[in-house]
Amino acid sequence: MARGGRRHKPPSSAPEAEQPEALSRILRTEAAVSGVSRKAAAASRQQSTRLWPRAVLEALDSAVASCRWEPALEIFELLRKQQWYKPRSQTYARLLMMLGKCRQPGAATALFKVMLSERLKPTVDVYTALVGAYGYSGLLDQALATVEQMKGVADCKPDEYTFSVLINCCSKLRRFDRIPAILDEMSYLGLQCNAVIHNAIIDGYGKAGMLEEMENALTSMLEDGDSVPDIYTMNSIIWAYGNHGNRIHEMERWYSEFQLMGVEPDTQTFNIMIKSYGNAKMHDKMMSVLKYMKKHFFSPTVVTFNIIIESFGRAGNIEKMEYYFRLMKIQGVKPNPITYCSLVNGYSKAGFLDKVPGIIRQTENTDVVLDTPFFNCVIDAYAKSGDIKIMEEMLQLMKEKKCKPDKVTYTTMIQAYNVHGMDEAANLLKMEVGMVDGKLLESVSEVDKK
Repeated sequence: MARGGRRHKPPSSAPEAEQPEALSRILRTEAAVSGVSRKAAAASRQQSTRLWPRAVLEALDSAVASCRWEPALEIFELLRKQQWYKPRSQTYARLLMMLGKCRQPGAATALFKVMLSERLKPTVDVYTALVGAYGYSGLLDQALATVEQMKGVADCKPDEYTFSVLINCCSKLRRFDRIPAILDEMSYLGLQCNAVIHNAIIDGYGKAGMLEEMENALTSMLEDGDSVPDIYTMNSIIWAYGNHGNRIHEMERWYSEFQLMGVEPDTQTFNIMIKSYGNAKMHDKMMSVLKYMKKHFFSPTVVTFNIIIESFGRAGNIEKMEYYFRLMKIQGVKPNPITYCSLVNGYSKAGFLDKVPGIIRQTENTDVVLDTPFFNCVIDAYAKSGDIKIMEEMLQLMKEKKCKPDKVTYTTMIQAYNVHGMDEAANLLKMEVGMVDGKLLESVSEVDKK
């Protein structure tokens, strides 16, 4: 993030007294994002006449890194009010990239207009981030229009990175029909199709289950001569065969093929294979990969343990599930909300709901912040078991923990009410949804039609 000047005189306007309080409010809701946010909150509580630059900037960095787009924009608004603030294109580029990840094209458009209002000239990185914000949100035509706009701006011609983002958007949206024209455009502009672009196409076909097209794209990459398959290529192909049908043998074959090409696996490769074996209920092979990792000094990550815990939980092997949960803590790997969600799912499947309250208590003694997906998991478990009262208590606890219920939360509860003939409770919850977020109302109303 941009750093402003350090020793300007404090502003004398009235809003200065309100700004520390506003920042403190924002940071209190984001206290768990980073310890540095707590420092910022502490600084904002001081009786200073201006906000401390480091506190605001670090809080903004933390919010952006964790993709908390609403608090990030609020903090950025406070940043803009400071006397020491100087607009920088790098700050806008990071914010726009975050909004793209969060699928917030409207906010991205508004932010871009703010940048222009500050008479700050957009850079290639800013435009590319805007392309991503539109493209990843499904607004491919607006993304393409932004690339066209770049061509008319001096020193802002789209580069390989811009086109790699655009092609990646097409791949994720499965709009493979748009890719040939984009590649032709690159060739016309004298830009090469690099490894990043090849990998985006290969990964897109793989995620879509179009395995023949994926192999053709790999062949095209090899024939290109300028782009060499790397670990990203390997992981995309390993994932595709491991996650589409019973094609474990082909996954293993390609694992060997890439090693012959000189591409060595990384921890993500092993995580993909462990998950694939787990999905195929090949737990012996899953454990053999873990042993291989240990033998070759690959440390299991939280993702590794989460996959194993989820796999044993799904198989109903609670003993193994609990063993690997204990092992991850012994090895110093901190559980995250996904870990606890997997435990809840495992206990729910095995009919051990009496263990779920203990899971929630465990998190209270850690710095793990329970999120909406975790509570959705718990609510779903009690809904399926018919424990409506506890399900409602979990919704209340969710709100107390400042987790905002979403469509999944309300849909799960309304379905549970309908199953048990509790029409009045279902209608009351629909009214609450309408008051909280009108956009959700239409979605959850569709539950009645099922």
